[in-house]
Amino acid sequence: MKLKSSVLAIALSGVLGAHASAWAADVIKIGEINSYKAQPVFLDAYKRGMTLALDEINAAGGVNGKKLEVITRDDNANPGDAVRLAEELLSREGVDLIAGSFLSHVGLALADYAQQRKVFYLGTEPLTDKMVWENGNRYTYRMRTSTYMQTAMLAAEAAKLKKKRWALIYPNYEYGQSSIATFKKLLKQAQPDVEFVIEQAPPLGKVDAGSVVQAVADAKPDAVFNTLFGPDLAKFVREGNTRGLFKNIQVISMLTGEPEYLDPLRGEAPDGWIVSGYPQDSLETQEHKAFRSAYVAKFNDYPRLGAVVGYSAIKSLAAGIKKAGGTDTEKLIAAFKGLKVDTPFGEIVYRPQDNQSTMGAYIGKLKNTGDKGIMVDYRYVDGATVQPSDEDVKKMRGDK
Repeated sequence: MKLKSSVLAIALSGVLGAHASAWAADVIKIGEINSYKAQPVFLDAYKRGMTLALDEINAAGGVNGKKLEVITRDDNANPGDAVRLAEELLSREGVDLIAGSFLSHVGLALADYAQQRKVFYLGTEPLTDKMVWENGNRYTYRMRTSTYMQTAMLAAEAAKLKKKRWALIYPNYEYGQSSIATFKKLLKQAQPDVEFVIEQAPPLGKVDAGSVVQAVADAKPDAVFNTLFGPDLAKFVREGNTRGLFKNIQVISMLTGEPEYLDPLRGEAPDGWIVSGYPQDSLETQEHKAFRSAYVAKFNDYPRLGAVVGYSAIKSLAAGIKKAGGTDTEKLIAAFKGLKVDTPFGEIVYRPQDNQSTMGAYIGKLKNTGDKGIMVDYRYVDGATVQPSDEDVKKMRGDK
């Protein structure tokens, strides 16, 4: 009896194993790593955007006859944890490629890992320029509008102001440091007599807003360039409002027009700041209206920029896998060169020269309506128009 039971168990195990293998063969697994606990304001919407794209793709039959599956992990905003999780996803979960990351230093760690392991990696959100230039590699592509691209858009607006004395405020890590270095370079080129009279670089998530605002006020600048975001931004805005810092100073602020960071300010939202962002409430392009309608119908909430990024990331991977005919790393690398993808912001292209997409951003002004801030007088800047020369890109990448 025991022998028969053992034989039956072995046979059943074989059948289940065959079914599991057949099921696995019909699924493309994407390993997605991100700072969900550390940056929930952006990444909750990001995960919803991924879900919406997955539902649309799988309802239409998947990619090359296979369903897409995303397996997520939280990196605790730590580069070491991100690399460990990437290895776990590849070795234990059998994912076909990796994607994600929010913070720039985490994204750089994953890009280096991708090169070492020879696995395809789509950096979806980290803004650091090093990801596609100085530290770029053939295995790493990046979708989101980079630090350089957004800074170039805002530096052009800064040059129009003809302000001489500038204060610079930024979080003291890769993204903040890169944004300030680029802003200085580009504004100095456009306006040689410009002066940078003070820099304030608090640690990420630990801004002493009172000290920052007082130091800026004491320096008596004509204008401020700011790249703080999240809770740091909120503290800076509230303290600046309280002390009247913004009354006679023009502020240019990266990311501040994104609903994730603008909405929590409510009636404290600054008026007249020049920002990059996402005017989801009034954007009426055909692509965005379709996306917004589907998002609201599914989640009974309006989209944040994170949703656009998550949605576009999955659409990008689906388009790349379809073009490659599968998930072979070398074929994916080739497929992404010049790949065109439809997104809520219109068509984007992954540049062959540096693996950076041409996704752009909206530039406009903030208006306080009394109970909230909105973007007005905005325009979309195509990411293809704010890039260094191909020659400069080649030098930075070292022909990687």
